[in-house]
Amino acid sequence: FCQPSGWQLFPERNPPTFFVAVLTDINSERHYCACFTFWEAVESPQPQSHAKNGEGEEEEEEASSLVQPAQLFAPKSLVLVSRLDHAEVFRNSLGLIYTIYVDGLSVSLENVIGNLLTCTIPITGGAQ
Repeated sequence: FCQPSGWQLFPERNPPTFFVAVLTDINSERHYCACFTFWEAVESPQPQSHAKNGEGEEEEEEASSLVQPAQLFAPKSLVLVSRLDHAEVFRNSLGLIYTIYVDGLSVSLENVIGNLLTCTIPITGGAQ
């Protein structure tokens, strides 16, 4: 459900996307699944070409060293599942985790997630 268009590699990095899917369980209770998808670089494997020299031994062609491997981008999703419907809070939280991950900050993702889980979210029309 987090990649409804399917999983595929792209030749260029796409901007991150965010959406919320609503799933229901057997008791008809709603679960809000916030999905933040971004694209991460992966190297595509290329077969190595070999040529035989006059003595029957294999050696790599010099031209193959000039060919750069094509860079592809694979989707990666961060997903937050909640019984509460707070799309903006989910987007901000997943955006924060993404920023820390991409920027390679020295902050532990476990600490960030722990801090996010202990935040008080105001209930609509009521006290915190």
